[in-house]
Amino acid sequence: MATTTLFFEGPFWVAVLEIPDGDRVRAVRHVFGAEPTDAELYQFLLRHGGELLARAQRSPAATAGPGKSTPGNPKRLARAAARAAAEARPSTAAQEAVKKAMEQHKQESARQGRERREAREEHRREVRRARSRARHRGH
Repeated sequence: MATTTLFFEGPFWVAVLEIPDGDRVRAVRHVFGAEPTDAELYQFLLRHGGELLARAQRSPAATAGPGKSTPGNPKRLARAAARAAAEARPSTAAQEAVKKAMEQHKQESARQGRERREAREEHRREVRRARSRARHRGH
């Protein structure tokens, strides 16, 4: 079951979508400008929820922290749940997964930029060679 967490980070509001996968977590992050209202957030999730889920599935998984397997004291669990809801921050595993996805995207865009630059340089070399050949053809 995917979990969406909305929190304030610096000057922006950020939503993190976490998908638990056994002992691993996949996550994706979306930055909003101003604080979205409940209706705007709902419309955003309806419109772009599938795309966010697909991005989260493609992102690298991070190992989730140690979990508690046995149920504990119900009052303590209720307090912990209330504290977690009040804190409303994504888990460190989700942050790690988002960081890995961002790093992967950065490397991919750098590779694509390098390929574009090399293709542009090769094209310029070809044009220079063609011009040089055309100049020498007249003699």
